Amino acid sequence: MSRTARVSSIKEGLGVATIAVPVVMREGAGAINNVIVQSGVNVPTTLSVDWCRQQGLKGEAGSAVVLRSIHGANIVLVSLGADQSPASYRLAGAAAARAAGEGPLAFFLATEGLGEPADVAQSIVEGALLASYSFKDRDASTSVDVVPVGVPLPTVLVHDEVTRGVERGAVVAEAVNWAKFLVDSPAGAMSPRVLASEFEERLGQDPHVAVQVWAEPKIREERLGGLLGVGQGSAQPTRLVYVTYDPEPGAALPHVALVGKGVTFDSGGLSLKTADGMMTMKTDMTGSAIVMAATSVASRLGLRVRITAIAPLTENLVGEKATKPGDVLTIRNGMTIEVLNTDAEGRLILADGLSLAAESDAEAIIDVATLTGAQNVALGDEVGALFASNDDLAAQLLGASSRSGEVLWRMPLVDSYESHFESDIADVKNMGKPPKAGSIIGALILRRFTAGKPWAHLDIAGPARSDASRGFLTKGATAFSLRTLVEYLSALSN
Repeated sequence: MSRTARVSSIKEGLGVATIAVPVVMREGAGAINNVIVQSGVNVPTTLSVDWCRQQGLKGEAGSAVVLRSIHGANIVLVSLGADQSPASYRLAGAAAARAAGEGPLAFFLATEGLGEPADVAQSIVEGALLASYSFKDRDASTSVDVVPVGVPLPTVLVHDEVTRGVERGAVVAEAVNWAKFLVDSPAGAMSPRVLASEFEERLGQDPHVAVQVWAEPKIREERLGGLLGVGQGSAQPTRLVYVTYDPEPGAALPHVALVGKGVTFDSGGLSLKTADGMMTMKTDMTGSAIVMAATSVASRLGLRVRITAIAPLTENLVGEKATKPGDVLTIRNGMTIEVLNTDAEGRLILADGLSLAAESDAEAIIDVATLTGAQNVALGDEVGALFASNDDLAAQLLGASSRSGEVLWRMPLVDSYESHFESDIADVKNMGKPPKAGSIIGALILRRFTAGKPWAHLDIAGPARSDASRGFLTKGATAFSLRTLVEYLSALSN
């Protein structure tokens, strides 16, 4: 199931099956600041803590209680928690959508004293639409209306700000859900060729976007030895998708290169994974879906920033032509990599992608990858690892992370660890000294292919999937870091 979002009036909102009202809880407070009158019942925005406890409404953001009605709409009271931040409204939107089930939802937003109506409205819509995602029922749809209310009625300016936030939230959430669908799709149905077609179909329709899909002859001509080496064990042909977004050709706009890992299934190659280790390996193309979705959002929002987005796509399988441990691959920039662990394949295809990105005139390069299990060990499944060669770029991404609610933690690039992947027969080898510093070693290897440009690496192996639905996350793919990239690009645009 999916939802569409819009701004509507009180009259329209009262016609739906479920009405959501965000509330704050205060010690000793009575029911004050009424939002609406429904069947003679005042619905407040501030409630006493004691009353809430009796009804099962907790203090943390996203807690919800449903007041059911036989004749009128059900009313969902959703807690905003202590800080009433956009993150709280995102959780409130998700809780309201879950409470509404498959029916339409109207979210009544009290605008008195609301500092950032656009940000709040965007957060509500993101939470509701993200929580409504369902891979099985993707074609089923219903609506979520955001109804700005207040006493007196919201001004035209506030109404316009809410409208802007709703529209932006809908664009972002739809792109996240599209990326989640690609990641959740079975690997047998989402081969490199099919995934490339999905990217081409969507982004080819976006304004100011040009899409190239490179087949194997072109990939060979462009000397992408890492990508070809990983894919040669599979019967499925390898692809690379090269996308540019330039809204104002000739203008001096910020230019960012985005590179996403696109291994549509990772068996580990001849360094074979366990059966359990393969179960979620359709997720290994998440990075590619994220950078393409972020580029699509930038286009649809009309952001004033140039983007070069690169997605190397392949499978890492066991076949008669599969790369063997000890083989040496030559990357586009001429560097050689000794492959001692074929299950450390992401850095091989990203080396080619980063080399291409470094050849562009981009002022910064960001790659996104489900790169290492070590990231999951270090930070778990709710925090992504950020590596950066440039403090300003790191600060910009951490700021974007804070605004999006997707938590990133900056990890060190320890120069002395480069000795761990010295090779006797190539420029580098593709592994360090297991089990030491696995995520750091992966990042250091990638840094070799960025030509000294400001660069950041997002290792999202843990948070790329959720093992249960919680908050605005649904079980399965999360597209973690996509909203952070959108916030980063939006800040550059502004």
